[in-house]
Amino acid sequence: MQGGLRERAPAGLRLIETLRWEPATGAARRARHLARLDAGCAALGISRLPGEAEALLDAVTGPTALRLRLTVGLDGRAELTQAPLPAAKPLWRVAIAPARVNSASPWLRLKTTERALYDTARAALPEGVDELIFLNERGEIAEGTITNLFVACGDGLLTPPLAAGCLPGVLRAELLAEGRAREATLHPEDLREGLFLGNALRGLIPATLA
Repeated sequence: MQGGLRERAPAGLRLIETLRWEPATGAARRARHLARLDAGCAALGISRLPGEAEALLDAVTGPTALRLRLTVGLDGRAELTQAPLPAAKPLWRVAIAPARVNSASPWLRLKTTERALYDTARAALPEGVDELIFLNERGEIAEGTITNLFVACGDGLLTPPLAAGCLPGVLRAELLAEGRAREATLHPEDLREGLFLGNALRGLIPATLA
């Protein structure tokens, strides 16, 4: 299984972790990011160089919040880039993407550079829209181009299961582990109220349908 996935990997494929870094606290959710990175390495049969990614994270300095992009290639070597993290909009407007994802694709479970569908969608965002939400082949909510999706329900949140075709996001995993979210199959009509988008870089972002 792992060997088959590795054999189907396009040339130059890299696993990605996008982290928020703060001067006072360093890389947020670092342990969860590294755990997901190691899970991706295992799925692709990558032998990550011990301590290399950790050393790159340890070396980051700066006076303001940063967006870190940690990647590991098929050769196991890690690279890190950083950029300023601009302030987020308080409310995101979202729309349903015209394209659909195949929930059976193993690539949806890994955060990699194999994301042409998502990059193309973001490059063509309609005016006034901050994020596009993908449905799967069954018409179920899957995920956004750079976010997982959450809907308020009682005193908690609902989020699509991995079987719907979404990335196991770091923030998503944290909310599930803390009991603040639970998995549920969602459809477009469920997005009319209490909608949030989320990722480890920005946290939970209130959202509304455009």
